[in-house]
Amino acid sequence: MQKTTSIFSKTIPAGGKWSSYIQRGKNIRFTALADDANVSLLFYNADDLAERYNMPDSLKAQYTAFLTKGNVLMSDNGRVLASFVEDSVGWHDTISGYSTKQHIEEKYGRTTYQEMRNDWYRNGEDNLLIELVRNGLKVNDLSPVVNLFSKVYCDDEGNMHFVEGHAKKGDTVTLRTEMDVLLILSNTPHPFDTKNTYPSTPIEITITDAEPIQSDDICLNYRDENRRAFENTWEYLMLTKGGHQ
Repeated sequence: MQKTTSIFSKTIPAGGKWSSYIQRGKNIRFTALADDANVSLLFYNADDLAERYNMPDSLKAQYTAFLTKGNVLMSDNGRVLASFVEDSVGWHDTISGYSTKQHIEEKYGRTTYQEMRNDWYRNGEDNLLIELVRNGLKVNDLSPVVNLFSKVYCDDEGNMHFVEGHAKKGDTVTLRTEMDVLLILSNTPHPFDTKNTYPSTPIEITITDAEPIQSDDICLNYRDENRRAFENTWEYLMLTKGGHQ
């Protein structure tokens, strides 16, 4: 039976940002506290920040353009940073990027902290950059994100379409950390969101201890490429940490 005792819980308000180092072997559950959530994520190897989530490798190795249960976040060194172990949504966007200041101001209007205090309209790019710098990284360390709770698909002509109402209040997705990681996130609107008012959807983060990986683990067995990435990870952990569990 999976352990459920929470070791950490935090609510990220609409427009909020957050970052933290998280040990391997943890479940990070994200819960949408209202409809139409979007949370942009970045992952880095906590022991070597030059190693980070690689979007092209993760997608081509798993023959997909989106992520859901069974998928993993691969690093640019062919290792697994985190795995999707539970998912009530079924589709998380990987190809659309994050919102920018220009995009937010053009769509929702220009606001300032002086005028609106904590209700001013923040954007994904600035939020992520602030957290990168706080953790000793730089602007050029900003890379493609995973947009939890959002769905974007391409039609036969290559046009990208944002699906309205994809995520509902109470939806959850759980990522299991396979390495010690630095997680950086921004709870800001998806760049393709069609609403004309700035979304206000808080999300809850809950971290618990994960059970050790078993031989029938869905993420391990999703594809042969996943297994090789796990084996690369375990070899790295054996040499640097003295074990992989």
